[in-house]
Amino acid sequence: MSPADPAQPSAPTEDPTAGLPLLELRDGLSDVIDTDPALTATVEAFQAGTGPVAVDAERASGYRYSHRAYLVQLRREGSGSALVDPIPFGDLSALGDAIVDTEWIIHAANQDLACLAEVGMVPRQVFDTELAGRLLGYPKVGLASLVSEVLGYRMRKEHSAADWSTRPLPAPWLVYAALDVEMLIELRNAIEQELRRAGKWEWAVQEFAAILDAPPREPKPDPWRRTSGMHRVRNRRSLAVVRALWEARDQIAEAADISPGRILPDAAIVEAASAMPTDRDALQKLTAFKGRGAHRHMRTWWEAVDHARKLPESQLPKQGPRYDGPPPARAWADRDPDAAARLSTARTAVAEIAEAHRLPTENLLAPDTIRRLAWSPPQEVTVDVVTAFLRDHHARPWQIALTAEVLTDAMTSEAPTKPLD
Repeated sequence: MSPADPAQPSAPTEDPTAGLPLLELRDGLSDVIDTDPALTATVEAFQAGTGPVAVDAERASGYRYSHRAYLVQLRREGSGSALVDPIPFGDLSALGDAIVDTEWIIHAANQDLACLAEVGMVPRQVFDTELAGRLLGYPKVGLASLVSEVLGYRMRKEHSAADWSTRPLPAPWLVYAALDVEMLIELRNAIEQELRRAGKWEWAVQEFAAILDAPPREPKPDPWRRTSGMHRVRNRRSLAVVRALWEARDQIAEAADISPGRILPDAAIVEAASAMPTDRDALQKLTAFKGRGAHRHMRTWWEAVDHARKLPESQLPKQGPRYDGPPPARAWADRDPDAAARLSTARTAVAEIAEAHRLPTENLLAPDTIRRLAWSPPQEVTVDVVTAFLRDHHARPWQIALTAEVLTDAMTSEAPTKPLD
């Protein structure tokens, strides 16, 4: 499709959900649970309910340094809905224990499980509606999109980026939060039927179990390298400035529980690294350092820059990040053309299987697993050996059944090398 003529007014984008009924709370908005007696009553109510429990959590991403939950929403048949403020309690293990033996329905579970665990809520069984939507091939798997597509209701979206650490929480925000669990049980049931009809129910069961079995995420090495705009930083001395400013900002942000970007934007870090100011006055004259937040900690920023400027060459960071695994695929054609050919063949084969089963390629098999196999294939390449490799890299049985044979062929066949991203 060719780009629209900028001289012509563009037609308004049609909202496919415009004709759908707006989702409303069936039981009205309940009070926030923030006292011991109210929490005790909620625990009893959810323990007495039946069937699975819809669970959601709201964080203050972009506002706070921590990823703690500032609101926990629940709904269960026979229990109704509850909005629980975890801050006055710190620990909600009594609530978690009350529902631990039932299935928890969570949308995008890997985003909420960690903050729920922090307050003592750890499920033994989950149903992830987002992941299920991916397995079914839905092009959009956000909660609002699935509720619209599967159940025919339009959801509110206006408070998704709110600062949930605000107290008291405004009533419109609470309505928005309560609606996130309003239809999860119905959505779960409808999606299960679709999964069974598509022959993907067992796939989903294995995927949900893998969510709970997954180990905690390891901290990424050199997190400062994820600073936005890093591609403009050209030399190791400038990289040292990025690292020093990032680490100084991170310490301040953690102590104050404020999102790092609100202390000092990434643009300021990159500007300082590029300009390499020779004194504090030159630093504070930079455009990105003229904001109130940057000025508040100017002494700290200059000390970080000055420290990086004086580092010996041996202590400067390396130009490229450390890799635990194969190099970037774009370099394979020059470094190992045979590996590049294997990767190209393997990617094509896996993509064809994914397309045939109407699911994203990355949900069929992790791209990193394919790269590792293609870069360092086993000395003896058989279906059994590749199966063991995939199992060692946490592929589920359904994924192995679909891909082991074609990957074995890809590791042993000759294919022309294609440019790799």
